[in-house]
Amino acid sequence: MRRQPRAAFLYSVPIALLGGLMGLGGAEFRLPVLAGPLRYPARQAVPLNLAVSLVTLGAALVTRGRTLSFLPIAPLLPALVSLITGAMTAAFFGSALAHRLSNERLERTILVLLLCIGTALIVEGFLPQESPGLLPASLIWRVIAGALLGMAIGLVSSLLGVAGGELIIPTLIFAYGADIKTAGTASLLISLPTVLVGILRYRKQGAYRDPKDFRETVLPMGVGSVAGAILGGLMVGMVSPSLLKVGLGIVLIVSAARIFSGTRHGSRGGSA
Repeated sequence: MRRQPRAAFLYSVPIALLGGLMGLGGAEFRLPVLAGPLRYPARQAVPLNLAVSLVTLGAALVTRGRTLSFLPIAPLLPALVSLITGAMTAAFFGSALAHRLSNERLERTILVLLLCIGTALIVEGFLPQESPGLLPASLIWRVIAGALLGMAIGLVSSLLGVAGGELIIPTLIFAYGADIKTAGTASLLISLPTVLVGILRYRKQGAYRDPKDFRETVLPMGVGSVAGAILGGLMVGMVSPSLLKVGLGIVLIVSAARIFSGTRHGSRGGSA
């Protein structure tokens, strides 16, 4: 089936713009587009979403590096190392798990995870942006918790094809007491190796065999995502992030339910 590069680009720009306003990549909103209007089976949509996420993350990290300092991350380095280790480990096994699931079970898993993320966004919209940190100050506790939390993040990342910022940022704020800007920068550093591991695993499984997927979907979505993320970054402060999270959480829940509901399994099962 021939895809529509123009549609892929046009969908990705507003998604990345809104993600840029919130400090996220928007991959959780790209997935319903890939599986919905662009009509990719879930098994193809997830690795393609990861590929677009990698492009978006690289651009975001370069942009952020020019506007913010990386020095505030230094106190969080032990936690970041443990989070990255746990996330990369789970991403490795998560892609294998997704490969073993039937298309129907994969879609059901995606539906549950997206509903959880949508609910989390709504809840986060009503929570403070800074916290003293719930974990004890002990280094060993922070490292162990980081590894466990990283595994959960990496599993979700590999199953949905997302960078995981919607999970990493709240983790750093509420568990480790990081401020929102530091958490956003640290999130990029954690997400990049996690996404890369997922991509390498999916590539080994043959997920990127068709070059047309890159020309018609990954490239235009990547360009649109970078452009939208830059626009979103320039518009930060114009709209309340809390209000955006609540609104987009509702949108994500509705769109995920429509795209991945059980009524579509019969029509999509044969295309896996």
